[in-house]
Amino acid sequence: MADSAFWIAALTAGTAVLASWVTSRGTARAARIQADTTASAQRVERLREARRTAYAEFMEQAQRLSDVHWKVSDVVRGAGNGERGGFGPEQVEELRRLRELQRDEYATLRNLTWVVSLEGPDEVADLANKVRRTTNPFHRAIEAMIEGDVGAAARFDACYSPFWDALKEFIKASRDTLHGM
Repeated sequence: MADSAFWIAALTAGTAVLASWVTSRGTARAARIQADTTASAQRVERLREARRTAYAEFMEQAQRLSDVHWKVSDVVRGAGNGERGGFGPEQVEELRRLRELQRDEYATLRNLTWVVSLEGPDEVADLANKVRRTTNPFHRAIEAMIEGDVGAAARFDACYSPFWDALKEFIKASRDTLHGM
């Protein structure tokens, strides 16, 4: 009887050790999967937050640039029809000041376009660049108004639609990207 008790005890102990080993392997694997899942979720959340910040700063800067453009429109409306004789020295000086402000705001927008390009994805980066490019005609029209070009005010006003359309495309793509993460 003692022999069989020894073998039963040995078999039970071996089974317990084997079960413990299998359980510890399963627990370790589950812990590794959980850690990997948590790390992946944190990476996605950090990427989402970085993109959200880049997109929001870009949109805010586009709005600042737009505010400068509206101020130019106010100067043009205050001058009447914006023809050569319509701009007095004060208005030309104000246009020059706004041109400089537009350059500064554009430089910031250009830098933020690069940030958006770094954060990606390519579709959103391309649309940010499209918004940036739509500001060039504004600048050329301001220059032409300062030089006395009669049709420059109308060309300036025609710049708003492409700018806002490009910005709306950027906003939609940004929102879709962030919601798809």
